[in-house]
Amino acid sequence: MSSDERPRVTPLPPAGASWLDRPGTIRVLWIAFIAVLAITVAAELLVHLHPRFRLERWFGFHAAWGFLSCVAMVLFANLLGVFLRRPDDYYARLEQPPADGEQHGD
Repeated sequence: MSSDERPRVTPLPPAGASWLDRPGTIRVLWIAFIAVLAITVAAELLVHLHPRFRLERWFGFHAAWGFLSCVAMVLFANLLGVFLRRPDDYYARLEQPPADGEQHGD
């Protein structure tokens, strides 16, 4: 057996791990989520929608709009995190006494 043909061994989760930590469960969940999303988009063929705008007449518009909205929210949250992020020792520095040895606020 060459080095490229070795069987890939998936490490087992720790003893107290949840059923969600198993690789097989994660794969089944991904397949289930994709199936539900596909069924939801396909249901648009059976349901009469009442579009108000020309874009809404496109097949799968609402699914695409929801996905793009979710991506935009994640990107905005990451951008907002850049401005709101604090150092890891932020609260520890607040608890230290002043360097000059005086007690302020008494």
